[in-house]
Amino acid sequence: MSSDSPLRNHRILVVDDNTSIHADFRKILGGGQPTDETIARAKTFFFGDDAPPSALAPFTIDVALQGSEGLQKVQQALAAGEPYALAFVDIRMPPGWDGVETIARLWQEQPGLQVVVCTAHSDYSWADMIRKLGVSDNLLVLKKPFDNIEVLQLAHALCEKWSLQQQLQMQLRALDAEVSNRTAELQATNTQLQREIDERRQVEQALLVSEERFSKAFEANPIPLALLSYPSRRLTAGNQGFATLTGYRPDEFVGRTIAELQLDADASGPDVWRQVEFNQPVRSRPARLRTKTGAVRDLLLSLEFLQVQNQRCLLVIAIDVTEQLELERQLRHSQKMEAIGELAAGIAHDFNNMLTVIQGNTSIVRERLERHSPHHELLETVASAAERSAKLVNQLLTFSRKQVLEVQPVEAGKLLGTLRDMLSRVIGEQITVRVLPPTASLAISADAGMIEQMLMNLAINARDAMPDGGTLTIGATAVNITPAHAASNPEARPGSFLCFSVADNGHGIAPEVLPRIFDPFFTTKPTGQGTGLGLATVYGIIKQHEGWIEVQSAIGQGTTFRVFLPLTTLPSVEPPRPAPVATAARCSETILVVEDEPGVRMFVTRLLGSRGYTVLAASDGIEALEHWARHGPSIDLLLTDVVMPGGITGHQLAATLLRQKPSLKVIFTSGYNPQTAGSSRPPSHSYLAKPYDASALLQALRAQLDQRSVP
Repeated sequence: MSSDSPLRNHRILVVDDNTSIHADFRKILGGGQPTDETIARAKTFFFGDDAPPSALAPFTIDVALQGSEGLQKVQQALAAGEPYALAFVDIRMPPGWDGVETIARLWQEQPGLQVVVCTAHSDYSWADMIRKLGVSDNLLVLKKPFDNIEVLQLAHALCEKWSLQQQLQMQLRALDAEVSNRTAELQATNTQLQREIDERRQVEQALLVSEERFSKAFEANPIPLALLSYPSRRLTAGNQGFATLTGYRPDEFVGRTIAELQLDADASGPDVWRQVEFNQPVRSRPARLRTKTGAVRDLLLSLEFLQVQNQRCLLVIAIDVTEQLELERQLRHSQKMEAIGELAAGIAHDFNNMLTVIQGNTSIVRERLERHSPHHELLETVASAAERSAKLVNQLLTFSRKQVLEVQPVEAGKLLGTLRDMLSRVIGEQITVRVLPPTASLAISADAGMIEQMLMNLAINARDAMPDGGTLTIGATAVNITPAHAASNPEARPGSFLCFSVADNGHGIAPEVLPRIFDPFFTTKPTGQGTGLGLATVYGIIKQHEGWIEVQSAIGQGTTFRVFLPLTTLPSVEPPRPAPVATAARCSETILVVEDEPGVRMFVTRLLGSRGYTVLAASDGIEALEHWARHGPSIDLLLTDVVMPGGITGHQLAATLLRQKPSLKVIFTSGYNPQTAGSSRPPSHSYLAKPYDASALLQALRAQLDQRSVP
C-alpha cells in the first residue's frame, strides 16, 4: 500500500497458471509509468472532463499459479494489514480451481476485492458467472489478448475504485459510529426524558393522592376548616364543620370575604391579618366569630400558608371553644361556691356557739323573772333577735351543705299539694299560681322540710320578679338525663331524675347578673328588703341532696329554674311524729358534758346543775376520758360536741365509752354536723343542733334518759 495516503492501495495479485502472463503484467504495470497525457485521458474517461489531477504511484505485483495459492496470498496480505486492491484471475488454471471458484474463494476472504477475469476462451458466459458468483460491481472481464493501455487503465481505475470504496466504507463506518453515538445519546436522552416523565408522573400522582387525602381530611374533619385565597382573602372552600359553625351554606360563602360575611366579631381582627402579612405564625389565637344568626362564638384561631393547585392559600382552623369556656366558667363558679360554703360553715359554727350562750342564758333568766317584770320584755327582745340570728345562721349552714338532713322517702305529688296551700298565703292575689303535679307517683330520698323551703324560696323569688302580677308555674316530672346533656353542665350526670320546675313571666334576670345569683349575700333588691341568702340556700339544699339546678332567663320574658334530684324506688312514707316529752322538775342522773366553747359549757353546766343533775364538765376528749376513768360507772349520759380540739372528736369519744358501757346514752351537739343523719341514728344516740335554749336541751336529755336501756 502506498505511503502517501493510508487509503491509496496499488497492490495487485495476478492468479494465472502461465508465468509468461505474470511477466506481461509486471511489464505493463510495474515496468514504467504512463505519460501525464495518458493518465489525463484515462481520468477524463473515468471521472469526466473536470477530474482533478492526481499523483500516480507504482503498482506492487504479486503472482500465484493456482487459485489456492492466490487465496493463501490474500489471507497473508489481510493478516499483514496490506490487502490487495485488485486481482487479475485467469479463468482456466488446471489442475486446480478454475477462475470462477477462485474468485468465489477470494471474495469469501475479502469481499471488497476488485477482480478482473482474464480469459481467451468462452468457457463461461457472463450469465454463467453471474449465476455462480452473483451480481457484483467488483467484477470485470478482460479478453485475451489484451491491450496494455487497457490493462493499465483498468488497474488504475479499479485501484482508485477500491480506495474510494474504502473511503466510503470508512465514512459509512464513521457515519454509522456517529449515528450510533447520536442514537445512544438520543436513547440516553430519551431514557432520561422518560425517567423525568415517569418521575413527573409519579410526582403528579403523589400530588393527586396528597390532594385527595387533603380533600378527604379537609371535608371529614369535625374541626371547622376553610381556605382563603391570598392576598384577596376570599373563601374558596369550607368543610361541613365550617358551614355548621358559621350557619352559611358553601354556595353562600365561597367567593366572599370574611368582611363581606361580617364573620369577624373581634376588634383584634386587624392584628391577625397584620401577623399574616409579616409571615408571622398565628397559632391558637383567641377570637370571636359572628354567625349568620348573629350569635357570637368563641374560637381558637390558627392560620397556615399552603399551596393548593399552584395557588397560595391560607388554611383557616377555627376550633369552637364556646362550650368549653362556659364549662370552665361553671366550674370556677362551682369552686367559688364551694369555697364560700366552707367559709360560711365556719362562720355559722362559731355563731351558733355564741347564740347558744345567748339563747340559753336568756331562757334561764326569763324563767327566773316574774311574768310582769319590767325586764321580761327586754329579754323577749333579746330572745327574738337570737332566734332571727339562728335562722340566718341556719340558712348559711344550708348553703354550705352542713345542715343535718332528716332523709326519708318523699312523694313529689303530696309535697306539691302541701306547698300549694302555703303558697296561697305567701304569694298574694295579684299572681296566679299553677301547680302541676306529676301524672305518676314519683319519690325522692330527701328532707321534706328542706325541699319545701327550697321551693318556697324559688316561689318567693319569682313573686318578687312580678311586682305587677303574673303567673307562677310549679311542676314536677321524671326526666332521663343523657350523656350529651350531662356534658353541657359540669354538675349534671346521666340517669333518671325528678325535675322540679319553677317558672315566672316576670322581668327576667340580666345576663351580667345571672352568674352571681347563687352567691351568698348577693341581691339586686333595695337595702333592707333582702338578705341575699334565698337562692344561696336553694343552691345549698340542692347540692346537699346530690342534685343540681339550671336557670333559663330572658329580659322581659321571665325566668325558669329547674331542679334535678335523684329518683328513688322507695315508697313514700309519712315521717313519724315524735311524742312530746315531759320535763322532770328535779333529776338525779350524772351527765358528762364535753364542750370546747367556754360560754356554752358554763351555760349547760349551770342549767343542768340547777335541775338536780350531777354534771362533769370537760373542754375536750382527753379531759372527758379522765372524768370517765374516775366516774365511768356512775355516768348515765354523754353530752358532747362533735368537733373539738385535742385530736379526739365527739364520735370517737362516744365510740370509746360505748365499748366500755353499751347502755350509755349519747347526745351529739354541733353548730354543724355533716356526718350525722337522722334516719341512721340508733335509739341511744340523738343530735341537738346549735343554737338551742334551756327548754330544748332539757327535753332532749329527758327523751334519751327516759328510754329503756339497750342491753
